[in-house]
Amino acid sequence: MLRLDGLSKFFGGLPALQDVSISVPAGQLTALIGPNGAGKSTLINCMTGVLPPSSGSIRFLDQEIAGFTAHRITRLGIHRTFQNLRLFPRLSVLDNVLTGLTCEGGESMIMAMLRLPYLRHRERQLKLRALEAMDQFGLADKAQWPAGVLAYGDKKRVELARAIVGKPKLLLLDEPVAGLNAEETAAVGEQLRNLRRAGHTILLVEHDMDLVMNIADLVVVLDSGRCIATGTADEVRRNPLVLEAYLGRMEATA
Repeated sequence: MLRLDGLSKFFGGLPALQDVSISVPAGQLTALIGPNGAGKSTLINCMTGVLPPSSGSIRFLDQEIAGFTAHRITRLGIHRTFQNLRLFPRLSVLDNVLTGLTCEGGESMIMAMLRLPYLRHRERQLKLRALEAMDQFGLADKAQWPAGVLAYGDKKRVELARAIVGKPKLLLLDEPVAGLNAEETAAVGEQLRNLRRAGHTILLVEHDMDLVMNIADLVVVLDSGRCIATGTADEVRRNPLVLEAYLGRMEATA
């Protein structure tokens, strides 16, 4: 579904990504792992138009998208969450999830002000879709709560609901369980399994190795902006480069 060839990104001459080539198969959950500073979030930002790549190719469903704007990439069907929460704290949970359907509004301000019957019907349909997405993550009973008053774990689930409500072709999740306790992490892990069973294609950036090794079909490892390994969880777990670059460092720190 997505293929990167020779992707590089430089900041002031310093390389954040160097000649990265990876593929994301359709219908699978691919995990992107690596130590802090490996370039994972930079890679996601290049894929989603937040940052333009310095060189290389990004092909989504056989279309070159490198350098596309973020809203254009979203319209193509690539949706994401962020490493740091990006909610509107004063808006309700429902309204936050509805922002994930902005690209499907399709009406001008004048048409919205006229409040024609078909437009009101369209708004009801979008709200039903938002409520269905919220129900998947156990948020339906908090629909009218201001997002800012939610517990941290619930805020993470709001981001997930907002990301899937537009029925993306590719879902990019940047550390969805960061800051969650063991019980919350297990719940999100099961929700990710359900999304994969439903046919979603997911690229997951995550530091929780237990979660990654339990749910990922394919694991890609970055270190210092380079791809050093790709394979199944078992293959990556035994790879000496990975043990040295990431897993071994974690054990040494612990």
